[in-house]
Amino acid sequence: MHELEVLLSRLKMEHLSYHVESLLEQAAKKELNYREFLCMALQQEWNGRHQRGMESRLKQARLPWVKTLEQFDFTFQPGIDRKVVRELAGLAFVERSENVILLGPPGVGKTHLAIALGVKAVDAGHRVLFMLMDIIFVEPEETDQTVQMRHLHII
Repeated sequence: MHELEVLLSRLKMEHLSYHVESLLEQAAKKELNYREFLCMALQQEWNGRHQRGMESRLKQARLPWVKTLEQFDFTFQPGIDRKVVRELAGLAFVERSENVILLGPPGVGKTHLAIALGVKAVDAGHRVLFMLMDIIFVEPEETDQTVQMRHLHII
């Protein structure tokens, strides 16, 4: 088994390397053929990479907390159009390089929706940066952060 772990490490398949023993046991119990085992093993590695990538992008996004669209209470704000929110959740605006600005008085759910859209974008593999409006509209000095901001979409 040592040789397999070395090869997985060289291929940078750390997640699979960590789980290979349990996957081999599952494959033996389920009597999987080679193709089924390989598919299961690669799916395990992909899941691990996706999760690590999402965790990394969430950290870089600097979200004050994690909220989802499913947690949003539309009954609390009946004026918010669910259809528009669902359309935004499809992230087509990101693909079109468009910005979304949520306007309204305090306490209506703008931050919750912005964070939830950010989480959705992170899950889809996009980089996100959460910033308060007062920071965005102040003339920033040329810093690493402002250089990074040029490459990120504001949600």
